[in-house]
Amino acid sequence: MRIDKYLWCVRYYKTRSLATAACKKGHVRVNNDIAKPSRDVYATDKIQLRKNQINYSLTVNDIPPNRVGAKLVDIYRTDTTPKEAFEAQELLKFSKDYYRKKGTGRPTKKDRRDIEDYTDEFDN
Repeated sequence: MRIDKYLWCVRYYKTRSLATAACKKGHVRVNNDIAKPSRDVYATDKIQLRKNQINYSLTVNDIPPNRVGAKLVDIYRTDTTPKEAFEAQELLKFSKDYYRKKGTGRPTKKDRRDIEDYTDEFDN
């Protein structure tokens, strides 16, 4: 089975075209080699993919006949992604919300001046 179809079947990507685009960008590796979308995968292959700033790693257990339900995904792959990758994603999420709440709009003139004063301290 093609790597793009496999990643779509085990629900790492919502559409096959997204899986194909990820392969073309070099975000998918099979056995430490960058994979083209048409590369075949077999049982026991190791796949690494980068999605949403997380480096996922998985092992192919079996090839599904077609797209499977979310409850059946673990039959066809073993997820070996380290827990630290998900923890780093959580920390990144908190670091973005330190200044303004989501949906509050553009910074005001006072906010802009405060930001410039703060960055000027480090320039000198």
